[in-house]
Amino acid sequence: MVIKQVSLELVCGYTSRLPKTEKPEVAFAGKSNVGKSSLINALMNRKSLARTSAQPGKTQTINFYNVNDSLYLVDLPGYGYARVSKEEKEKWGKLIERYLHTSKQLKTVFLLVDIRHVPGENDRIMYDWICRNGYQPVVIATKADKIKKSQLQKQIKILREGLSVKPGTKLIPFSAQTKQGREEIWNEIEEAAGLKEEMETEESSQKNG
Repeated sequence: MVIKQVSLELVCGYTSRLPKTEKPEVAFAGKSNVGKSSLINALMNRKSLARTSAQPGKTQTINFYNVNDSLYLVDLPGYGYARVSKEEKEKWGKLIERYLHTSKQLKTVFLLVDIRHVPGENDRIMYDWICRNGYQPVVIATKADKIKKSQLQKQIKILREGLSVKPGTKLIPFSAQTKQGREEIWNEIEEAAGLKEEMETEESSQKNG
């Protein structure tokens, strides 16, 4: 996708009423410090659209990024940060669950996991949570540049088994540094949001016109 314009349009906290948008939404979930902000910046070809931080737990709100005025990328709060209080974690969990359960425009959910590690309990809970809300998440294995190419298939197998993914679940290795997987992720976004058909129709009309 050619990014013509993008902006952080809506920010929702614990007490916010979730917006009723009219554009398709695709959401990104993942534990703290898994690389959600880096992924969003890479997708948008921006260096600092989404704030990255060495301190986990930075994203405490649901952030809606308007892309080309045609869809929203929705950044969900990172989960599983140990230094956050139990009460705080519960608030984040309820906020995420409320969004997954009530959004009318959510088309698909991407679950980010670190390719270097066995999925933790929070990752498994989130995967099941997403599935229970009626979505089959696309798994993005972040930080793919941190492992050797010879380790790739082994680590992918570990992630699939660790999450107990359903048959047919797509898993995309991704690196914010090399942009590996960026095009594949955009293909999933465009297809889920119904933008591929729109673009094909537009290209066809331009040729015929």
